[in-house]
Amino acid sequence: MKAIVIGAGEVGYNIADILSKEGNDIILIDKDENRLKAVSENLDIQTIPGSGSSPRILKKAKIEQAEMVVAVTDSDETNIVACLIASTQSKVPVKIARIREPDLDKAPAIFGKEYLDINLCINPEREAVGKAIRLIEYAGASEVMDFADGRIKLIAFPVDRACPVAGKNLKEFSEMYDGEALVASIVRHNELVIPTGSTVILPRDYMFVFVETSKVRDLLQFFGKDTQQAERVFIMGGGNTALMLAEELEKKDIATKIVEKRQDRCETLSGRLDKTICLHGDGTSQNLLREENIQEADYFVAVTNDEEANILGALLAKQLGAKRALCLINKVDYTHLIPIIGIDGVMNPRQATVGKILHFIRKGEIISSTPLSDEKAEAVEFIALETSEITGKPLRKIKFPKGTIIGAVLREDRVIIPMGDTVILPGDHVILVTLRSAIPQIEKILTVKLDYFG
Repeated sequence: MKAIVIGAGEVGYNIADILSKEGNDIILIDKDENRLKAVSENLDIQTIPGSGSSPRILKKAKIEQAEMVVAVTDSDETNIVACLIASTQSKVPVKIARIREPDLDKAPAIFGKEYLDINLCINPEREAVGKAIRLIEYAGASEVMDFADGRIKLIAFPVDRACPVAGKNLKEFSEMYDGEALVASIVRHNELVIPTGSTVILPRDYMFVFVETSKVRDLLQFFGKDTQQAERVFIMGGGNTALMLAEELEKKDIATKIVEKRQDRCETLSGRLDKTICLHGDGTSQNLLREENIQEADYFVAVTNDEEANILGALLAKQLGAKRALCLINKVDYTHLIPIIGIDGVMNPRQATVGKILHFIRKGEIISSTPLSDEKAEAVEFIALETSEITGKPLRKIKFPKGTIIGAVLREDRVIIPMGDTVILPGDHVILVTLRSAIPQIEKILTVKLDYFG
C-alpha cells in the first residue's frame, strides 16, 4: 500500500514507522526540514519538505497513486485541506485527519461523504478525555480499554506487595479467583512477558487482564484495589482537554475544579461551564492546593501541555492527600515510569490517535488495534471469518506466532474467556494480544485458508 503521511510530529513519525515496517510505501511531508532529516536517519522512507496543503507538494508526492492520506499536523486547516485535495483531485480511497478544535469535533456532518468526505476524524484530546473518564469510572485501574462494543475490558494495573496473589503463579490465580479473567501480558522491569500457567505474579508487575465489563470492579477488588467512586475531581490546566473533561464530569454530577494560569482563559472556561469552579493560579503551588482542600479530591488530573509539569503536579497532589492522580503524557518513554513513581494512570493522546488509525490499515475483518506497553504489543479485535485458519478447531491446535494469546471471545451476547479447547466460530468477535512484530503473521491467519479454493 502507498500512503502519504502529512506531519512529522510524534503521531506522524510513529504512523510512518509502523506502516513502513509492515512493508508499505510511505512518503512523509513536513515543513520542517530539520525534522525530516532526523526522520530520514531513523526510517527507511521518502520525505518531502513543504506544506501538506499545497497541491504542488501533494502532486510531487504522487497523490494520484496513494491509497491513503493521513494528515496529522498541528493545524486543523492544513489537515482538512490536504484531505479535500485528496478527494477532489485524486480520489484517494482513505483519508484520515487529526481535528483538534472542539467545536469542529462536535459537527461531524461536515466531514461526511456529502461534504469533505473524510473517512476518519480524530481528536486526540477527546480520546484522552475518554480515557480519563474510563479511569475515573473504574477506580483502581491504570488503563482501561474497551472491546466488543464495551462488553469486554482489557484493564491494566500494578501489583502491590499486599496483593493476595503476589508470589502465586497464574494457575493458582485461576483457582483462587472466583470468576473468569485472563492475564494477557505482564510488564516486568520494562520488558513485556507473554505469560503461561507457570508464570509467577510478582510485586510491581504491571498486568494486563481481560475481563467481562460487569466483573471489572470485582477483579480489581480481588487484587486489593480501592474501587470507591469519585465525587470530587481537581483539574490542572485549562486547555481544550480540561474543558472537554470538565463537560463530561458535569454530566456525571462530579464536583470539579479547574486551576489555570491564564486569567483570560479562566474567564472563557467560566463562561462555557455550568457547575465547574475555575481558579486562576498555578496547579503546582502547594499553598493553592492546600487552600483548595486537595486532600478531599478523589482525583487530581493534570492536563497541561507541559508533561514534566503534569508529572510534578500529580506527585505533589498525591503527597498533599489527593487519593489518585492522572496525568497527560505524550512521550512513550515516560510511560513505564508512571506506576513506579506512584501516579495512578496516564492519558496518552498520541498513542490513542495511532491506535485509531491502525485499524484502517489492517487486513481481514479487524475492528480495532490498540497499542500496549510502550507499543511493543497490540490488542487486536477482529471478526472471525469462515475462511480463516483460526476457525473450526481448538485453540491449542492453532500455530500462533510466539507471544500471541487469545484473551476473550464475544459470541452473540455471551462473553467467553477461552481455554485450550475453545473453538472459534465464524462471526465471533475475538480479542488477542500479540507482539507488534507478529502482526503480518496474524493477518495471514485471520484471512483465507490456503486450501479454501482447492
